Amino acid sequence: MFAGGSYEEVGRWLRGFVTSHAKRESPRVEAIVEAGDEREGKSFGVRLRLGERFHPPLDQPAIELSFDEVGAGKGSFAWCEAEATRVRGWARELLESGGGRASRSA
Repeated sequence: MFAGGSYEEVGRWLRGFVTSHAKRESPRVEAIVEAGDEREGKSFGVRLRLGERFHPPLDQPAIELSFDEVGAGKGSFAWCEAEATRVRGWARELLESGGGRASRSA
């Protein structure tokens, strides 16, 4: 089972993972993975963006994922499946909050 990596490698993997699953709900949804500064080596913050709207909104904290959790979890199918479901749910919430419809591309 492959897992781990440096903070930068895990961050790149997480960005690709979140982007891939968010765009399955709509290619217009963008992923933002906040890293560095006070998070360096400890955690990542995740947000989704659609136009001028964000999930979670900018006046709320980003969704926190610990570096250790992501590094260990990326080698687990069950963890990846659960996180993919969460990301797709966030994307649907973002799409529905603007009155738009989710375009499904499997």
